[in-house]
Amino acid sequence: MNHHTDQGRQADCADVVLRLFEFLDNETGPLDQTRIQAHLDECGSCLAEYERDLLVKALVRRACACQEAPPTLRTQIMTRITTIDVVRGRDEA
Repeated sequence: MNHHTDQGRQADCADVVLRLFEFLDNETGPLDQTRIQAHLDECGSCLAEYERDLLVKALVRRACACQEAPPTLRTQIMTRITTIDVVRGRDEA
């Protein structure tokens, strides 16, 4: 696993890859935004993953632009997001 130093902190590739969709959607805080961008600037494999995620997001948007997601899907997604936020909160405490 690759590690890069960014202002004395190590940005782990696995952490960056896990948070790419948050980064793509501008859902990270300013410090994480800067840290992830710095990591992408230095790590070719993570940058390639980021570019793939951009492509996937664009393809999904284009393919699903005229279809509305069913309400049950929205409920499942919101439940997972809430669960992930709760678990992250416990891990950070």
